[in-house]
Amino acid sequence: MSLPSGDTARTDTSPFRHPPMATGKDGNDTITAEVCNEADIGDGELCEVMVAGHPVLLVRNKKEFSALGSRCPHYGAPLSKGVLRGHRLRCPWHGACFNIKTGDIEEYPSLDCLPCFKVTVEQGKVFVTAKKKDLESSVRVKDTSKRCLLNPNTVLLLGGGVAALVCAETLRQEGFTGRIIMATKEKHAPYDKSKLIKEMTMKAEDLYLRKPEFLSARDIELWTEKEAVSVDFQKQKVHFKDGSSQKYNQLLIATGSHSSSLKVPGADLQNVCHLQTPEDSSKILELAAGRNVVVVGASFIGMEAAAFLSDKAAAVSVVEKDEFPFQKTLGPQVGGVCMKMLQNNGVKFYTKTELCELKGKDGKVTEAIIASGKKIPADVVVLGIGALPSSEFLKGTSIARDSSGAILVDLCMQTNIPNVFAAGDVVSFPVALLDGERSSIHHQQVAEAHGSIAALNMLKKQKALHTVPFFWTTMLGKSIHYAGCGKGFTDTVVKGSLEQQKFLIFYIRDGFVTAAASLNCDPMVSLIAEVLYSGKRISKEEAEACDINQIPLLTET
Repeated sequence: MSLPSGDTARTDTSPFRHPPMATGKDGNDTITAEVCNEADIGDGELCEVMVAGHPVLLVRNKKEFSALGSRCPHYGAPLSKGVLRGHRLRCPWHGACFNIKTGDIEEYPSLDCLPCFKVTVEQGKVFVTAKKKDLESSVRVKDTSKRCLLNPNTVLLLGGGVAALVCAETLRQEGFTGRIIMATKEKHAPYDKSKLIKEMTMKAEDLYLRKPEFLSARDIELWTEKEAVSVDFQKQKVHFKDGSSQKYNQLLIATGSHSSSLKVPGADLQNVCHLQTPEDSSKILELAAGRNVVVVGASFIGMEAAAFLSDKAAAVSVVEKDEFPFQKTLGPQVGGVCMKMLQNNGVKFYTKTELCELKGKDGKVTEAIIASGKKIPADVVVLGIGALPSSEFLKGTSIARDSSGAILVDLCMQTNIPNVFAAGDVVSFPVALLDGERSSIHHQQVAEAHGSIAALNMLKKQKALHTVPFFWTTMLGKSIHYAGCGKGFTDTVVKGSLEQQKFLIFYIRDGFVTAAASLNCDPMVSLIAEVLYSGKRISKEEAEACDINQIPLLTET
């Protein structure tokens, strides 16, 4: 692939194994180990080495060595297979980025940083020195400030998702000592919503991104089952459903989105399910066992639910108005691959049609009727028909929203009202890859980036959003990775084989790549994300010249 110069891809893992030169007695003592010869690693290479039986990532960049935790704190991806550009290392799976000098997180979805270890070179040999306790974990939590009761300022965060969570943590990491309140209508601490469908057997507590004790230790107040019903922007006060209210100095609205409602006869029958909370996930899994499931909408929620339930339900059917799943987002080629994967696992598809009616018995759904008049047995109906911003409580206020209800923000996550910010699924923001055109992007990584930027601007640090959207969908043990924003794409370039399920696809708008997706081609999407992040443009011709079997080695310009 003839990508613009100045970008670096991963190299193969080189597991050098040398015994420790000195070992400590406990987790606080240090270990020094010879890990390789200096000549064994070239400039720009990433190698996994062993220190006292623990894997460590050794990086050589501009002849300088760095040593860090070897696994991404997000889902444990091997960072030796990632993408290096300058001092930025990007995870091959889900796009998190880390500074190789400090280990600090520079791009989400990871919430945590990497531990860093001392590297020395003596007589051509490379040594790594580390504390034993740091070697045992690839996760480093950033230091935070504590609340000071002399600071009268209150930041109120509406919502308990990743945007609010990252905002709260960033405020503390950046030295804010005032009061932080996170108020959510949910009954849980912030949890990993991407796993609700991918891993429906998990308990709610196992999905938590941060335990309540973690938040408490950082003086972040978590108010659960606390739903906002109105905001008085002049008095800087939020009113809640339970009749209480709370004043604020600065406000973040990060209330997320909610499932679109089904508007057909029978939509109010029992066992017609949205999938938004851990309780929803558990209920659907329980109801679906050995029963007939109909999924309405071949969205990411719909397809992941169909895939997960395909070997648990008696039958799974998907009703979709387009010809292919994900047609507007990933296009017909990728949608066709995903459809075939599920069909091979027994899932039936009814495409280019719509659900017209649900019928039931004794108040429970029993069948779904589509436009052709065909009746599909349905003991459970799962809705995956899109989402709307959860901003109804702002109706009648002066805050600017678009026709869908999304709150309009600038690149600092600032609304049109002073001291009021918004982030995540509830907003529409200018997207650089769309030449500043506004869009709502419902991805975890984007919401986290929003939360961080909002926090920095609450602290007057004047930081503008600069990120490349990155998301993934997992079905039947296979993950499709996607980076960029392909909204309005008019052309595609496919490399590899759709049939063999090893491909990279570029989405083209006005002659240039605005997004890419892949299956079994890691870390190509991470590489492309780094190119797009740098501001460089990939032409259609360069995409067509790409060879997915020869990932270009990067040299810094």
